[in-house]
Amino acid sequence: MIVAKRVFFSFHYKDVVDFRANVVRKHWVLKGDREEAGYFDASIWEEAEKKNEIGLKRLINGALENTSTTCVLVGSSTYARPWVRYEIIKSVCRGNRVFAVHINQIKGKDTLTKPNGPNPFDYLALKYSADGTKVEVFEAENGKWISFAKLPSYTLQSTAPESKWGRLFKLSSLGRKIYCWSVDKGYDNFVDWVG
Repeated sequence: MIVAKRVFFSFHYKDVVDFRANVVRKHWVLKGDREEAGYFDASIWEEAEKKNEIGLKRLINGALENTSTTCVLVGSSTYARPWVRYEIIKSVCRGNRVFAVHINQIKGKDTLTKPNGPNPFDYLALKYSADGTKVEVFEAENGKWISFAKLPSYTLQSTAPESKWGRLFKLSSLGRKIYCWSVDKGYDNFVDWVG
C-alpha cells in the first residue's frame, strides 16, 4: 500500500490558464483514489492572487507546512518567476524533496505543445558559508549571480560537508532532478518521482 504524501506544486499561473499544470496536478482524478496516486495537492494558486508580498509569503510558508515534497511544474517562463523561485528556496530550506517536471510537451488548450522551458534549478544557487553552517541564496540575472532578495540567507539544519564550504552551487548541480511529463511517462511514474 502506498502512503500518500502531501506535495506542494510550484508553477507559473499562465500554465494553469493553458491547462498544462492541471494535467499534472489533477492526474490522480483518473486513478482509483488519491492513495493510488500517491499524493495530496497542497497548491495555493487560487488564493495567491489576492495577497500582497507579506501575505503571499505567509500563504506560501503555510502551504509548505506538513509537505514533504515540492514539484515545480516547468513551462516556458517558470524559471524567471520570482514567487516560484521563492517557493523553491523555501522548500529547500525546510528540507523538502524538490524536483521539477517539464509540462510544455502536454497539449495546451490550443491543442499544441511547445519546446521545454529552461530548468529553474539552473537559475538559483546556494553559496555555503566558510564553516558550512549557513547558505546565501543567489539568483541568475542577466548572466550574473545576485543575492536573492526575497530570502537572502538561512541557517542549515546540519553542517554541510566540508567540500561545499565557501563554494557556490547551482541547484541543478545539487541533485535536483527534472523530468518531462510526456517523455518520462509522468502519469505512470509520478508516484516514484515523489519518492
